[in-house]
Amino acid sequence: MRDVLLIVDVFQDFAHDDGAALLRSLRQRRHSIDAAVSKARESGTPLVYANDHAGIWDSDVSRIVDRALGGPGSDVVASLLPEEGDRFVLKPRYSAFDHTPLDLILEELGCERILIAGASTEGCVAQTAIAARERGYHVSVVAHGCATTDQALEQTALRYLVDVAGVRLLEPTEVGRSAAPA
Repeated sequence: MRDVLLIVDVFQDFAHDDGAALLRSLRQRRHSIDAAVSKARESGTPLVYANDHAGIWDSDVSRIVDRALGGPGSDVVASLLPEEGDRFVLKPRYSAFDHTPLDLILEELGCERILIAGASTEGCVAQTAIAARERGYHVSVVAHGCATTDQALEQTALRYLVDVAGVRLLEPTEVGRSAAPA
């Protein structure tokens, strides 16, 4: 089964209502996100980044990344930088599939299972996971590799993803290993 690790919304300036809480959570979970990315790279699992466009529609990924590196979360995002060969999708909505070429990229990669990490569990991660299941993908969320703005909402979202949407939860160390599909 061909896996792809999808990293959602880690490049941001955290200048929004929930920004401080999200950044705090991202800092607490950075080692798990780093571990998931490292395991993916070691195993040859392709990485795709899906990030809010932040008002920048010129496809200048460097500008989005540089803006995040110049902001309060630079200490966290510096270890998550895309490398040559990684794909990067700009998204206008919560789901990384909504009005983006993500389906085409995943098809090109031969993806059967999407592993998701990033921000926020109860927002863009959950919406992307649900959309992926609706498209027929097997989906796993690296739960400790996702930041949240509210732990109670995160637990509700994870419970829904598992119990209703059929998403599997993974530990960061499981990235890059073949696993039973969800």
